[in-house]
Amino acid sequence: MADHKDVDQITGVETTGHSWDGIKELNNPLPRWWLWTFYATIAFALVYSVLYPAWPLVNSATSGLLGWSSRGELAEETATANAARAGQIEQITSLSVEEINADPELRTVAIAGGRAAFKVNCVQCHGSGAEGGPGYPNLNDDAWLWGGSLDAIHTTLQHGIRFASDDDTRISEMPAFGRDGILDREQIGDVAEYVLSFAGNADDKAAADKGQAVFADNCAACHGESGEGVKELGAPALNDAIWLFGGTKDDIVRQVTAPRHGVMPAWEERLGETTVKELTVYVHSLGGGQ
Repeated sequence: MADHKDVDQITGVETTGHSWDGIKELNNPLPRWWLWTFYATIAFALVYSVLYPAWPLVNSATSGLLGWSSRGELAEETATANAARAGQIEQITSLSVEEINADPELRTVAIAGGRAAFKVNCVQCHGSGAEGGPGYPNLNDDAWLWGGSLDAIHTTLQHGIRFASDDDTRISEMPAFGRDGILDREQIGDVAEYVLSFAGNADDKAAADKGQAVFADNCAACHGESGEGVKELGAPALNDAIWLFGGTKDDIVRQVTAPRHGVMPAWEERLGETTVKELTVYVHSLGGGQ
């Protein structure tokens, strides 16, 4: 017995037999152009999966007949770029940071390389714009604990700050005046008021006057008689508005009582001599270099 075909009386097109609320679905064939396009995409996918990496395996993937890979292409492009600038890189490696900075072409190359290295290795602490943050120095200003010359920056990057694995690391340790009982609480409060007086922010002049003697006996040797700091010792200036751990009285009392000390890695062993020189020139170019 032949199947009964339901044909729509208005259009004369056979229906699929489906009906929703009396509305019947017409069984119109797909447009030829759409059908052939669909077949073409299937064929393209099959050819692509044969020529290029496509099918995942347990520990890898099919490599494809062409042997192409994104990592391989990146390696080729990197090798080409490095070959093009090999001469300049050799010069950066062999010259001092002062000589690199004095050559406009090499300086441009070094700044570009240093910027890339900074984004990978330094932004986590110093910020994407090198603006720093609480406990992390701003590299755009003129306040440098160990000096902002090319040579000083280079040495800091090479050996780090308080980095135990480097024998030549820069070290400055502030005594814990309160925790170790060197000064009592009143003396620490007085010296904090005196430090605030450098910028005219002291609230208690009598305490600041008493704190002057405490400062002269315990702090001036490192921070200078007027709080100007001593870069050779890594001792910060106290007479400006730049504070690594905060500049309120409570912040100063906390730091005098039990000081916090940051640590910066020694980068030359990790990044190599050339990259450290590029970083030096880049950081110096940010505007705070001396």
